[in-house]
Amino acid sequence: MKTKRPYMYEILPSSPGIKKHKVTGHYQATKKIKSKTYRETFKSLRDARHWRNTFNGERTQSTGMNQTSTLGEVWSAMQRLHFPSLRPSTRQVWLRRYRLLEDLAQIPMGEITPTRLNEWIEDKVDFFKSEAWDEGGGSGKHARCNLDTEINLLSTIFNWYKLEDQFFEESKLVGFPIRKRHRGMGFIKPIPLRHKKIPIEDAFKFFSALKPLYYDLALTQFYCAGRIGEIAGIQISNIDLNSRRLVIKETCYWNSMSKTFVELNPFPKNKEPRYVFITDELMEIIKRRLIQRWPGSNFLFHVEGKPLNYGTIQVNYRQAQRKTGIAYTGTHCLRHGMATLARKVGGGLDAAIAMTGHKDVKLADHYSSLHEELQMETSIKIMDHIKKKLGHEETPVYENVIPLKKRCLQ
Repeated sequence: MKTKRPYMYEILPSSPGIKKHKVTGHYQATKKIKSKTYRETFKSLRDARHWRNTFNGERTQSTGMNQTSTLGEVWSAMQRLHFPSLRPSTRQVWLRRYRLLEDLAQIPMGEITPTRLNEWIEDKVDFFKSEAWDEGGGSGKHARCNLDTEINLLSTIFNWYKLEDQFFEESKLVGFPIRKRHRGMGFIKPIPLRHKKIPIEDAFKFFSALKPLYYDLALTQFYCAGRIGEIAGIQISNIDLNSRRLVIKETCYWNSMSKTFVELNPFPKNKEPRYVFITDELMEIIKRRLIQRWPGSNFLFHVEGKPLNYGTIQVNYRQAQRKTGIAYTGTHCLRHGMATLARKVGGGLDAAIAMTGHKDVKLADHYSSLHEELQMETSIKIMDHIKKKLGHEETPVYENVIPLKKRCLQ
């Protein structure tokens, strides 16, 4: 049965044709001209009455647009009404991404047009390409390649604004300002290529350089194809050695600035528990960790019973990566590496999904892509085929081309 939408307006007996929104305090004026009904929303009763007295049915594109809530007001409402349903880590990411959008905070939603966005994007791109930004430095400097994340957040804000009851009436006439061209305009520099799919040989070199606690942690992360927060958050009560089943359920939430443990989330990123078969190798790790079990603590991985901090994990991982000289950094390369291995050994995308627990097939395909390996294998087969067809091992020499060996002898 469909839930009836609560009536959000208060009728004003002293002002016919005008009603007041119970939450925002804005005034919606209605006027009927030649059997056609017109509506506009205003912040003051005086403006609403003036519109009722003067409007003649000729609407301009900007009529009433400056009376809509500002981006800052919508963002504040979004934090109050929508943020409680988000994971703390998602909230922190959105708050960080909104910093650049603060330049638009005082602009009414109806006046954030595609042209206005053009100006904002051009201004930001010019700044991030300028010497002032290069000289400023900062950890974000090297990662600022485009404005995609800010544009995505603005899109999310507009979508929420148009669906939220509080802004339902005023948002009817507000268009969606983001265009396909805006993502291209937000390009600053190419995204650096990073090796993410760590191969078996490099993975075990990396493991060998870790201290015992972090050796077990990293190896478990690799075998389970897990996110580091899921593995660091494994609870002993979720381990059944008799049936050889481990439940990946809780996950560590770390403060994004201090990288210290905040709380244990009751579910992973996709909000669904994942079951992992305990192989002999995992069994050895779990038994080693159970010997180190701390009274009163349910964490499999801990330091004197306390959950691990992300900053400490990063330090240990980075030291091992530098020591071994492998071209892989961070904690997530182990998840990428196992996803790729699972797809290759398991024979398809289903095997990768079973290991990683992804819901999104496209994301699972991204994590486990074999394009590079397949291209290499295909190239070798093609070259072998060419040699076989030509009947010899060397590349054919044409009459108008001087072979490199002969050229060097001249």
